[in-house]
Amino acid sequence: MLRELLIAIIFVAVCFVGVFAQDPTAIRPVVITGEVISISANEIGLKTDSGHVTVEIGQRTEIKRVPPDNPRLAAATPAELSDLGIGDRVAATGVPSNDRLRLPARTIYLITKSDIEQKQAAERQRWATRGMSGRVASVNRETGQISVEVRGVVGSSTVVITPKENAVFRKYAQDSVDYSETVLSSIANIEEGDMIRALGDRGPDGLSFLAEEIVTGAFRTIAGTVKSVDVERKEITISDLQTETDVVVSIGPGSSLRRFPEEMAMRMAGANGPGGPGGQAGAPAARPGGQQQPSGQGQQGQGGMRPGGPGGMGGAPRGGIDDMFERFPLIGAGDLKPGDMIAVSSSKNGDPTRVTAIKLLAGVEPFIRAAQLAGQMQRGSRPGGVGGGFSIPGLDGFDFP
Repeated sequence: MLRELLIAIIFVAVCFVGVFAQDPTAIRPVVITGEVISISANEIGLKTDSGHVTVEIGQRTEIKRVPPDNPRLAAATPAELSDLGIGDRVAATGVPSNDRLRLPARTIYLITKSDIEQKQAAERQRWATRGMSGRVASVNRETGQISVEVRGVVGSSTVVITPKENAVFRKYAQDSVDYSETVLSSIANIEEGDMIRALGDRGPDGLSFLAEEIVTGAFRTIAGTVKSVDVERKEITISDLQTETDVVVSIGPGSSLRRFPEEMAMRMAGANGPGGPGGQAGAPAARPGGQQQPSGQGQQGQGGMRPGGPGGMGGAPRGGIDDMFERFPLIGAGDLKPGDMIAVSSSKNGDPTRVTAIKLLAGVEPFIRAAQLAGQMQRGSRPGGVGGGFSIPGLDGFDFP
């Protein structure tokens, strides 16, 4: 969402620059965007993608505040230097110094951190109260309806989504689960097995849903044993436990690597494994194939979606089991070693031998062992195979807003 608002600021500033560009005799200013890291009486320190820039504030410098819910030039209102705070996002126009380290600003457009947080809170509440999520079971392109599997504690149900007349379709970008990076899409791009979330109105029977916004993504989750780690190339080679083939996991700039705390993993996996206590108060309830659903969550946070975003049918509160991932300890590729078991979520790319990690979670051996045992007992899968789908808390959570 921060990126989305920053793009809006850039749009406003570019419109401003365009006014100067219409006059061929005028010196064309540039637009510099970034995050405020320091403020003084006549200067602002900005952290940009390319480094640090000092924005100079003169007597003629205009400061304008852009509302995050209406990022348009006409909506910008006069502001004061005192309105700026550390962490605010701004776009400054002006003619930079030769070394581009200083910018005497003509205009500074800002969206304050508090405005952004308020917008995010409003969006979270909107999706939590009017959202649903699950996995696409089928798509009827003739009627435009989408059947969605919504999983609950005691089983699953099928909800039929009917897009409203002007419904907006969006799709997660490749190798990203960030809502702000989604792109416009259509029902033609939705496939069986995709993860889906929708915003709209639920029918009285709970099995129909009129959607005004639909967001989908094609993801895969693999689990495997680390064979080698190339820290310099940012690549990890694993042996996929389901296919018994090697998969190269690339670590990109957007990859998030974390470790599941050992004691917590053993406790949660033990509560859900065959022969485990299952159903204990506060423990996740067991599902076939080692999949888990936290008790007391009802029909909320379905399909591995983050409950605090466009949650489940009822809109789960933020801080549910799928949010655990963000609280786990960060690790780097160098913290992994051959023999470790990891799970990786990634976009489907058509290449079964290479993926770019969106989320990589180490310390998941208890979950994998429980899934293997469940698969062998219920489906007679070969020894060593995962034997069907499995779910690890937090691995498939999507970012929103």
